[in-house]
Amino acid sequence: MSFLKEEIRVIKKKDPAIKSSIEVLLYPCFWAVLNHRIAHKLYRKKKYFLARLVSQLSRSLTGIEIHPGARIGKNFFIDHGMGVVIGETCEIGNNVLLYQGVTLGGTGKDTGKRHPTIGNNVMIGSGAKVLGPIKVGNNVKIGSGSVVLKDVPDNVTAVGVPARWSNKYEKNSENDHPSDNIDQLKVPDILQDEIDSLKKKVEDLEKRISDKENDETQIELKKAE
Repeated sequence: MSFLKEEIRVIKKKDPAIKSSIEVLLYPCFWAVLNHRIAHKLYRKKKYFLARLVSQLSRSLTGIEIHPGARIGKNFFIDHGMGVVIGETCEIGNNVLLYQGVTLGGTGKDTGKRHPTIGNNVMIGSGAKVLGPIKVGNNVKIGSGSVVLKDVPDNVTAVGVPARWSNKYEKNSENDHPSDNIDQLKVPDILQDEIDSLKKKVEDLEKRISDKENDETQIELKKAE
């Protein structure tokens, strides 16, 4: 019963649309996580067929596919959830928030540990893909539609295809978790910043060339006099 109470608390905290505790029973995330706990116990007892059976039935019911081998921490929440895929060797920390369409998958060529390890207090935006046996640090925000293919350090926001981050931006606070902020919009536009930086460098170079040409013209005019 404590597990059920905790799941109800997490969903009510993460989703402002919920109006009552009984609505939790209508949330795909609630059933996906509950069924995964059952499937994972069966998996650890090496009852693989039964584990996969529970997993596949849950997938049909919720649209969320979690392999029974995946290890998931406390306070886990999937908003909406349709199309979420979590691979067998994936490890997810505490207080993690996923949005619809997220894939925590493999690259197709790895063996053994094939799927990502996600830290604590992480938020992964809609449609993001985190692929391979990489590590995503604590307090990380991954922007919607991003594709993460390499390790991500703590306290940063990763965006883009492939995902990138920059230390020049304000880091996510260790006490102000992205998974609690529930904000998919406040992300840096790293690509645009790089384009703006290149444009400024080009403008500076053009000005220097123009100044030099003007100086040479003035020198030529003085010689002509």
